[in-house]
Amino acid sequence: MKEATTKSINQLLNIKESYQASDKLMSILFDKKEREELFKNFLDQSWDITQDWFHIYFQDEHADRKMKKQDFTPSSISEIIVKMLGSENDNGTRLDVAAGTGGITIQKWFDDRKSVPFFDYRPSQFIYQCEELSDRALPFLLFNLSIRGMNAVVLHGDALTREFKQVYFIQNDIDDYLCFSSINVFPHNKMVERSFDVKKWIDEPVDYIESPVFDWMKGAV
Repeated sequence: MKEATTKSINQLLNIKESYQASDKLMSILFDKKEREELFKNFLDQSWDITQDWFHIYFQDEHADRKMKKQDFTPSSISEIIVKMLGSENDNGTRLDVAAGTGGITIQKWFDDRKSVPFFDYRPSQFIYQCEELSDRALPFLLFNLSIRGMNAVVLHGDALTREFKQVYFIQNDIDDYLCFSSINVFPHNKMVERSFDVKKWIDEPVDYIESPVFDWMKGAV
């Protein structure tokens, strides 16, 4: 297995400089065909989905340590945190505030998977809620959740003031752990505000739904 490096990640994203990664990845994420082709290329290079491939890449190339104090949790600490939480097979939501690129959530997801017999595991058994302020980190977080076939809600904005740009729903449409998840964006309506304690929207709504089961959300109030 090859290790994901800055050079290899930039090559996969077809960019010359790392500062281009967030914008390029975000554009790819909203093209299902191109996104899943990128997923397959990543997995051809590194099939170990138990680790966050972007941890070092993002911290070294994109983290705003001066203004936002962005230092990501080391994998060893993430493992300890997850072990402290336990691995009971319950259906509660797993919450990761200041999720970054999703390292702790990935560790918890892997632990949840191991808590269920291999052939009994279904992505719908667990749901993860991630909240992240950084525009740069968000595309990597959405990538990490979707490529692993997870079911997750991602709130993009300030977890303290509850002011958000968008709320994303990552859905494994056919509930198959061998499949990638779809990416959906919830509308800016009262139902979403009540469900996720959104106090204020700070960006224009994005009309983007891939999962057929969520078509009804377009008309919700």
